[in-house]
Amino acid sequence: MSATATTTTAASASTITLDSSLAGHDEEQIRLMEERCIVTDTDDNYLRDGSKKECHLMANINKGLLHRAFSVFLFDPVSGKLLLQRRAPEKITFPNMWTNTCCSHPLAIKGELEETAQIGVRRAAQRKLDHELGIPAAQVPLDDFQYLTRIHYLAPGDETWGEHEIDYILFITAQVTLKPSMNEVCDVKWVSPEELKALMTELDPEAFTPWFKLIVEKFLFPWWAELLQRRTSKPVSGTAASAAAAAATSAQQGEGVCDAKSLADLQQHVRMVARLTQSPVRPIQALGQRRSRVG
Repeated sequence: MSATATTTTAASASTITLDSSLAGHDEEQIRLMEERCIVTDTDDNYLRDGSKKECHLMANINKGLLHRAFSVFLFDPVSGKLLLQRRAPEKITFPNMWTNTCCSHPLAIKGELEETAQIGVRRAAQRKLDHELGIPAAQVPLDDFQYLTRIHYLAPGDETWGEHEIDYILFITAQVTLKPSMNEVCDVKWVSPEELKALMTELDPEAFTPWFKLIVEKFLFPWWAELLQRRTSKPVSGTAASAAAAAATSAQQGEGVCDAKSLADLQQHVRMVARLTQSPVRPIQALGQRRSRVG
């Protein structure tokens, strides 16, 4: 029989009912489990909303419950390095693991339900970059996010929690200021392709989130190589001062700057389907027609 209790977090006046799956976890992370995610079918069509807790319980995932998510890869436009984060130990799912810049979910709210040109996902990405890493929205304009593809994957974290997502992959290049929330992120690191390969060789494979490992294995390095190769003279996003500094640095180096929007022709209207256990990865499949949903 599950033990139950109630608690009221400092960040919310709402009362949250706890069961054994949440007992002992951080109060702020428990509060976030009440957020409403977007439940979809396997073609990414909206079905309904569901709590973050409901969507991440393996008991529901094993019955096929699937939700929409995104993964942001943020690159410095001058160095071309990728920003990694290490998930805080307070996180309920996949704590203490290294991953891409930001991984989260659009919510079932007006604005983030909108699907045209992935605008809802972009808005969610902008919101979460601020929440997790303290990156102001002005430094990551919505139009600067470049959508590349979606992956559909399933990954157990433990017997209780896991992920089953249709994950939108977004690249962005921007000079940013960082002020990480220690309840979300316990470390950050800028890496080149060579440094990431060395890090993934040096650390235990379990030090990285399963979706990040999948994206690295199947997609990241060819896209990253194209990003570095397609340097342009376009001004970079960020504050006026940081943009000017970046332009001066790149001019001194005799190089252009990286621009995620230069990868628009690589956008894929397909998805990869993977169960990240001992089962082999299934081949890439085309997505069916999707109904438009505007919140």
